[in-house]
Amino acid sequence: MKKVLVIGSGGREHAIVYQLSRSKQVGPIFCAPGNAGIAQLAECVAIKDTEVEALLAFAKEQKVDLCVVGPEAALNAGVADVFREAGIPVFGHSKAATQIEASKEFAKELMAKYHVPTAAYRSFANYEEAMAYVRERNTYPAVLKYDGLAAGKGVVIAQDEKEADETLRDMLVGEAFGKGKVVIEDFLQGPEFSFMVFVNHHRVYPMPLSQDHKRVFDGDKGPNTGGMGAYTPLPFISAEEEKWAQEHILQVVADAMVAEGKPLTGVLYGGLMKTKDGIKVIEFNARFGDPETEVVLPLMESDAYTVFHAIATGEALETIEWRKQATVGVVMASCGYPGAYTKGAEINGVADFDGLVLHMGTKRQEDKLLTNGGRVLMCIAHGEDVRHAQQKVYQEIEKIHCTNLFYRKDIAHWAL
Repeated sequence: MKKVLVIGSGGREHAIVYQLSRSKQVGPIFCAPGNAGIAQLAECVAIKDTEVEALLAFAKEQKVDLCVVGPEAALNAGVADVFREAGIPVFGHSKAATQIEASKEFAKELMAKYHVPTAAYRSFANYEEAMAYVRERNTYPAVLKYDGLAAGKGVVIAQDEKEADETLRDMLVGEAFGKGKVVIEDFLQGPEFSFMVFVNHHRVYPMPLSQDHKRVFDGDKGPNTGGMGAYTPLPFISAEEEKWAQEHILQVVADAMVAEGKPLTGVLYGGLMKTKDGIKVIEFNARFGDPETEVVLPLMESDAYTVFHAIATGEALETIEWRKQATVGVVMASCGYPGAYTKGAEINGVADFDGLVLHMGTKRQEDKLLTNGGRVLMCIAHGEDVRHAQQKVYQEIEKIHCTNLFYRKDIAHWAL
């Protein structure tokens, strides 16, 4: 039986562990650092996802057959590089390839060079120059992106000059996410969607399309979050549009990264938008999206170990099979999120939920399950279509009780 190490601690990693646990090839699963939900399926190891040398030492000691890297911070810390150098198969991009996410400027320059459709942009390291450009163009909304990793919170759509000024001061003078540049780009309009693909160099294998809900409140109101829920499939993207996006965006970028000497070996996440001028790229991520992974990955019918190992080692896959079902996932988050929130509230009723509950930010204290993050649980239901899946998840979520959790009541409204 194969030993697997999964790196990370959120709902995305719980989905990965869950899928691997269903493989007949997999024996012990380790997760560093994991969470209370993951601990039911894997042995959690108290090593942070960026403690590269400690992770490698543990993997060697346990003689793991495969490592699957979840978070972008671990990839950007170079964990995949050191594992590959040590001869351990690893599902995850090199630090150089992770630039597709870690640097918005790099991604934009790549798209310009290889003619991938995206919004026009300019990048700035200086606040005064950036603000002068914003005033000169005088077009709102203006999209302002921190050129680096910001845990999904580095994008602001400024509605006026005041908001643009505050954001640029925050990012460039206050260095809210660290020292770096800001990319200013045109605002595109249309429904956004997520197109994740498995990639090994030139080989690209698509996953079902999904859509997440970034705004914290119903009706897509309030500040952006890491994602308040997701669903699949998408009624507003045709099979022809999906094929076009795969061939003209995801495949082109996979080929481009090989040409640039930074081949991809893991997941390429395309954050795309269907505009009146066709499908365009909003952003790329170098790993599984969160919360999209939680609704997409459980639909995989192919053996997860076979898929992850093939991508890690460059073996060709004939195809990846997916179950034809609708899935809706709703995030239960701590009150106050994405702002200040408290931890340690008791959660009851999770075992009564008829469906799949993936843990995002939980911990156990004796026999109690407690909140331990901003986003806490992802509650998932399947159905014959999106409406049925949505009805079921909202019916079941009422069984979960916690005085300090809230959730959106309209996840998947775009599909209905």
